[in-house]
Amino acid sequence: MAKFRIKRYNPEKQSDPYYEEFDYDIPEGATLLDCLNHIKWNMDGTLTYRMSCRSAICGSCGMKGNGHALLACQKQAAHLLKDGNDTITIEPLGNMPVIKDLATDFQQFWEKIDQVKPYLQNKEKPPELERGQSPQQFKKIDDATTCIMCGACYSDCNVLEVDNNFLGPAALAKAQRFVGDSRDKATRERIKELSKPGGMWDCTHCGECVERCPKPAEPFYRIKDLMAVGLKEGVTNNVGARHALSFVKSVKHSGRLNENKIPVESMGYFNIKGLLDLVPVGLRMLLKMKIPPIIHKPVDDVKDVQRIFEEFGE
Repeated sequence: MAKFRIKRYNPEKQSDPYYEEFDYDIPEGATLLDCLNHIKWNMDGTLTYRMSCRSAICGSCGMKGNGHALLACQKQAAHLLKDGNDTITIEPLGNMPVIKDLATDFQQFWEKIDQVKPYLQNKEKPPELERGQSPQQFKKIDDATTCIMCGACYSDCNVLEVDNNFLGPAALAKAQRFVGDSRDKATRERIKELSKPGGMWDCTHCGECVERCPKPAEPFYRIKDLMAVGLKEGVTNNVGARHALSFVKSVKHSGRLNENKIPVESMGYFNIKGLLDLVPVGLRMLLKMKIPPIIHKPVDDVKDVQRIFEEFGE
């Protein structure tokens, strides 16, 4: 017997959300969605959530189980019971307004997808039959094409919790699907847009989107692909790209990070406003005696580090 602790909220009737508990003996092999269906059909018909295919294809049944986003039709309910705990806490996806109970408003999610122009851009005259693509060319976008737009990565993205301007992992993964497409001819224009504030360089590398993605899309790695294209295309007039280049330059030179130079090089020597923004942080570090050493010393085996860079042609 398990206890399902479900977050309920009807904005038309309640001012605040609350939790309601249901006791249910989980049948062997039952998914979380199977359990929710039993609760709705036999215990409380007012419980609201989305579902459709029940095969982890449509992405409709995204929600949180024990604090993390998942697909209810894909997750075995018994797997959410660990270490003798008999309670499963079910909540709506995060970073989205709640419409009712476990159903959330995806409006902003879709707006961010639209921002990356999720369609091929090619002004060349179409061929008589189709634009061909080799298996090797498709492999570059294969993972991104598996995204089912379930919103799990968007829900648990740490950046979106504090910065609503961030495009989010799903939109950026969709962007990589077209940036990496051999048939698309707007790579540089796309990368310039994605390099603006709120774009790919605002990702904090937490990897939460990879943990929550129910498919092989793995948004974080698609974002890394975009960053690599940005550096290759020379779209480096932004803080994120400059930070990456400064990081590589420092490690290649001394085998370690020069924490005095990296913030300045990341902002840009001629970015007066950005440099002034660093002053309060620097002063706080000075007062707390956290300033890095003025003289930056290389590691003992720095030549071995430099040899690695040479091996990879950096």
